[in-house]
Amino acid sequence: MKNVREFLWPVIGLLAVVVSGWLLYRELRGLSLDDVWESLTAVPNHRYLLAGLSTLVAYAALAWYDRIALLHLGVRHISWLFVSITSFTTYALSHNIGASVFSGAVVRYRAYSSKGLSAAQIAVLVALCSFTFGLGTILLGGVVLTLDPTLLHRLEDLLPGFLTNPATARIVGFILLGLVVLYAAGSILHLPPLVVGKAKLEYPRPTILWRQLLAAPLELLGAAGIIYFVLPAHSEPSFVVVLAVFLASFSAALVSHAPGGLGVFELVFLTAMPDIPKPDVLAALIVFRVFYLLIPFALSLIVVLMFERSRLAQAWRGRPGSGPLPPSPLV
Repeated sequence: MKNVREFLWPVIGLLAVVVSGWLLYRELRGLSLDDVWESLTAVPNHRYLLAGLSTLVAYAALAWYDRIALLHLGVRHISWLFVSITSFTTYALSHNIGASVFSGAVVRYRAYSSKGLSAAQIAVLVALCSFTFGLGTILLGGVVLTLDPTLLHRLEDLLPGFLTNPATARIVGFILLGLVVLYAAGSILHLPPLVVGKAKLEYPRPTILWRQLLAAPLELLGAAGIIYFVLPAHSEPSFVVVLAVFLASFSAALVSHAPGGLGVFELVFLTAMPDIPKPDVLAALIVFRVFYLLIPFALSLIVVLMFERSRLAQAWRGRPGSGPLPPSPLV
């Protein structure tokens, strides 16, 4: 069964790319590339700068995820710089390649084991980082649905009718916020671990909790800000609308297991933004992929190569009779 699962998720991801690609083609057929280029060139430089700053905020929050997990484990000897580079590389690779193919656990294990962490500690770190991201999605999802339950109308072509009903949407929003409150109460009241099947959720200390409640939404706010700042100023919706559509699109992309959410993310976002010209929305999504995915991916490959070179150099220097090697840039 384990071997079946290893092949199942990549196949599901590939099918998601094919199906969403076909639907996306139907959505965009007749669209001129010149129109998209015109939308890209019409974005003022200062808004590109704001999109770049939003990217930095998002990746800084992701690094904070790792730092919070290390504090939960009582690990304080690893520098912020090492944590930031490890987190950046982990997410840049997994966002593009897909967690089912290139797990973030592998990257973190290679990095943090070099700092003395055990496999069990790294497993807890990975799980807590994933949970922190989920916490942010639940928290922000609850906030936007409570503030504006009509937002799900934008997805009426993709969701069952009862979910797009404002009354139902607001109830869902309250339920999501209630889950966050229960999690916070478990931490503050020091409740025993919550066991679900084979998984055991141990509530963190309140000092860890408040960091999670700050860091968890921050990454999603930064990522959504990339798209918000690139949309045309004369027709852009409110940030709450962009955030809500981003949460739905990003969640659908993750569930699809498509590498980088390719096609799935764009399809949901375009469907939920019918009031903005398609060239403008597509231009914003292209900038998002370049800023949030492609540039970090290219930089992460350089980091991995430098790190593995340093580990190889250390191993070579440790061989009996080996001569001196030039120092590695990462040692």
